[in-house]
Amino acid sequence: MASLEPSSASPGPVAAGTPPLALSPPSNARSYRQIGYVFAAVGALLFSTKAIAIKLVYGGTVDAVTLLALRMGLSVPIYLVIGALAVRDRKTRGTALPDAATVLKAAAIGALGYWIASYFDFLGLEYISAQFERLILFTYPLFVVIFGALFFHQPMKLRTLAAIGVSYLGLALIFTANLATTGANVAVGAGLVLISALAFALYQLFAREAIVGMGPRLFTCIAMSGAAVAVFAQFAVTRPVAAELAAVSPRVWVISLYLAIGATVLPSFFLNAALHRISAQANATIGTLSPVMTIVLAVLILGEPLTLANIAGTVLVLAGVGWFTLADRRRAGS
Repeated sequence: MASLEPSSASPGPVAAGTPPLALSPPSNARSYRQIGYVFAAVGALLFSTKAIAIKLVYGGTVDAVTLLALRMGLSVPIYLVIGALAVRDRKTRGTALPDAATVLKAAAIGALGYWIASYFDFLGLEYISAQFERLILFTYPLFVVIFGALFFHQPMKLRTLAAIGVSYLGLALIFTANLATTGANVAVGAGLVLISALAFALYQLFAREAIVGMGPRLFTCIAMSGAAVAVFAQFAVTRPVAAELAAVSPRVWVISLYLAIGATVLPSFFLNAALHRISAQANATIGTLSPVMTIVLAVLILGEPLTLANIAGTVLVLAGVGWFTLADRRRAGS
């Protein structure tokens, strides 16, 4: 779901089948960081399709708990294969494997970001539109900056807040324009998605240190597997598993497969790959591209209206992202 992304480069994973990333930036730091910006943007765009896929499924017999279980059930085998390859590569290179405590910590971080955050996000989408959900969810860059300063001793630059402020002015404009169409359950849905944003912001900050310790590819697989265990446990305890799975239509299986791969596996690796190269704040602010893409897809696929306020808000979001990205690159000497 996605998710935002301090002042030093952080590690993140690579796509399946590619060699693991180095744990420190190469000598060509400028190129290394530029790739990080690309990874962050691609991850944000892929994550933006998640809400669209979920809204296409809702309305039938599938609810948030079942859909989340389908998403993780279809994606976790891929993570297990990639994780096994990462373990093999570490053994081949003679690199020590993380101890049990480190593995459990990574799994717990994954549960925070991809179970707790995802569950509240999925649940919120039962009440509010895809556009509204994405706007609320992407308040998490601000929470990353605030939590980073309060609990992780990370500097909070004035230009960072200014750039985020410009982006959120655009988001607020779009939110205000669409508020009247969200229905009577808007407060419930908004509150649920806000909890998701808070959880995902904490995930971003905790994940950075863990990724440094074990590398992006292995961390991602352990984190997502940890989240899957929590999701499956929730599904088994709260739903009649056999009956729920039997009621899933072929259309829902197809959409769930895309949700698992295109909106979960690929963007999770791109996100952590970006964290391997650029600051969490930079990753977070670039991530505000995601609600813009969600708005476009919601109009084209879900038939949600596009207004002048939506267009003006999109321009402000892009301006804030561009400003922060350029400032972050200049500060790093890239």
